Amino acid sequence: MLTIGKLGQRTGVKVPTIRYYEQIGMLPEAERSAGNQRLYGKAAEDRLRFIRHSRDLGFPLEAIRDLLSLSDQPGQSCAAADGIARQQLTAVRARISRLQALEAELERMLIQCAHGTIGDCRVIEVLGDHRLCDHDHGADAQAFAPGDA
Repeated sequence: MLTIGKLGQRTGVKVPTIRYYEQIGMLPEAERSAGNQRLYGKAAEDRLRFIRHSRDLGFPLEAIRDLLSLSDQPGQSCAAADGIARQQLTAVRARISRLQALEAELERMLIQCAHGTIGDCRVIEVLGDHRLCDHDHGADAQAFAPGDA
């Protein structure tokens, strides 16, 4: 049996995240030691690795919940799992497309900059006036800005 700290180390998942997954029912409630410490077995470790890998691939929690439910029924057709993965692939392709548009806009800003003074800087000018952009990327860019949530 593993403590929550050891489970976190073995799976690369932080302790508060493990507690959260347990709280929302994605991980079963842990057994408790005599000292009331959470204890996890191999099944919980495997399930947490599944969740972690799914998150690394960008699956939303609800899709992971559905996939976990499917994995608990090994005799069932995998059509539903394929459908969930197909939806994720579509979402990833859409994000890639938006990122490519953002990349093009940033390159355009840099190319147009005369590299003189800040008063003449095209980067500062474009960032100050969204109308100077070629693409409407306001909402799309928010999805990719780390720490702005």
